[in-house]
Amino acid sequence: MALERLGEALRGIPPLQSSLLLLLCLLAAIHLGKLVLQHQQRRRQGQRREPPGPFPWPLIGNAAQLGSAPHLSFARLASTYGAVFQLRLGRWPVVVLNGERAMGAAFAGRPPFPSFQLVSGGLSLAFGGYSELWKLHRRAAHATVRAFSTGSPATRRLLERHLVGEARALVALLVRGSAGGAFLDPTRVLVVAVANVMSALCFGRRYSHGDGEFLRIVGRNEQFGRAVGAGSLVDALPWLQRFPSPIRAAYRAFRDLNRDFYGFVRGKFLQHQRSLRPGAAPRDMMDREQPRLQLEHVPATVTDIFGASQDTLSTALQWLLIFLIRYPKVQAKMQEEVDRIVGRDRLPCAEDQPHLPYIMAFLYESMRFSSFVPVTIPHATTTNTFIMGYLIPKDTVIFVNQWSVNHDPAKWSNPEDFDPTRFLDENGFINKDLTSSVMIFSLGKRRCIGEELSKVQLFLFTSILVHQCNFTANPNEDPKMDFTYGLTIKPKPFTLNFSCKHV
Repeated sequence: MALERLGEALRGIPPLQSSLLLLLCLLAAIHLGKLVLQHQQRRRQGQRREPPGPFPWPLIGNAAQLGSAPHLSFARLASTYGAVFQLRLGRWPVVVLNGERAMGAAFAGRPPFPSFQLVSGGLSLAFGGYSELWKLHRRAAHATVRAFSTGSPATRRLLERHLVGEARALVALLVRGSAGGAFLDPTRVLVVAVANVMSALCFGRRYSHGDGEFLRIVGRNEQFGRAVGAGSLVDALPWLQRFPSPIRAAYRAFRDLNRDFYGFVRGKFLQHQRSLRPGAAPRDMMDREQPRLQLEHVPATVTDIFGASQDTLSTALQWLLIFLIRYPKVQAKMQEEVDRIVGRDRLPCAEDQPHLPYIMAFLYESMRFSSFVPVTIPHATTTNTFIMGYLIPKDTVIFVNQWSVNHDPAKWSNPEDFDPTRFLDENGFINKDLTSSVMIFSLGKRRCIGEELSKVQLFLFTSILVHQCNFTANPNEDPKMDFTYGLTIKPKPFTLNFSCKHV
């Protein structure tokens, strides 16, 4: 009877549409049957309980439930299913970890997502799978980053010289753009300033803020982040790339930007090979990497270092500026501290950091509150493991919700309030036990190799900006802190006024 009713219903539909509908129904039935069989097989094998989670729809799984802010959706689902729950994104089984208690295990693998295969010419350290070769490359990359940033007094001084030079240029551009009380969007100049620091370390040169090629290369961070962020439909529903759809357009745009970015870095690599003198001291990160890695991996690793650092740091600085104009009392307190400790006869330097606890507290609270890397790059289990009593099979995709750790009410009192003083003890010093609980640089074997370098850059850029400028919000703009989701959370476009301090 059911088939007869289905036949009657289909007779009123054009042949092509009815064929597509039947095909979708068949695929949905196969998918549902597969889920039932998998569930029965696990029960027959007597395995330990698997994490709970919402029912996955055929073909798409739970992709439609994530919305425009997956990290917030994960937190809401955790309130129903617990800190560890599972869902499906297309064909991928995914386990989501929320809150500090769920973060005990570290997962070094990466899922074989389609977008990951496009990054850094397919040889990415950040997006590549876990292997002995990967471990060798990570050790080499970590040593190189330290050697050209914070590894010795000489390299620290060189890094600081690059940073101070870019911060001076940044202040001049921002103040000039605000002349006559104008309000400007700081995004582009922040991206170029941060990218120039990394360009000096990676390639041994900087670019002007008007360089067309450089702007084209570093100006597509948001597009990159949307494609590889946890929950991206580019990876969840890759079969849609076969049909005219926004997913296919996004995938092709992502492929093109990765080709351009990798081509830019590879071009610098070829120039370095031609100009490198045998026996000469390394001039920059690219020179140092050449004898340590297989040649084809050098531009890929430098692409990772250069790309990741300039995106995350420029995003962080955008949020810092938003907090400065949204909380003027915090801004005033930071300015009072830096003027009292540093004075007006020189700029802040790295050695001032221990003596500027309120500025450091502001940086940690900004990282916690914004959680500008809301979910880590998707991990994958490399072996069967247990988390909080749940079995997580080998090769399961893992989403680590860093936002949930930074907003966990079990750890933070009033987590939705912006309050730098939460990081200060009763004597006004930084509470290092609490700062270590801020999760922004991933965890375990996939922890960011540039964490120390990033914190130095954030401190110097922020302290110099606060030392030199006053920041005023645009009264005609909505004060809501809206954002777009991706690998990093980027604030919606905003403007503010920069003026020189006269003290």
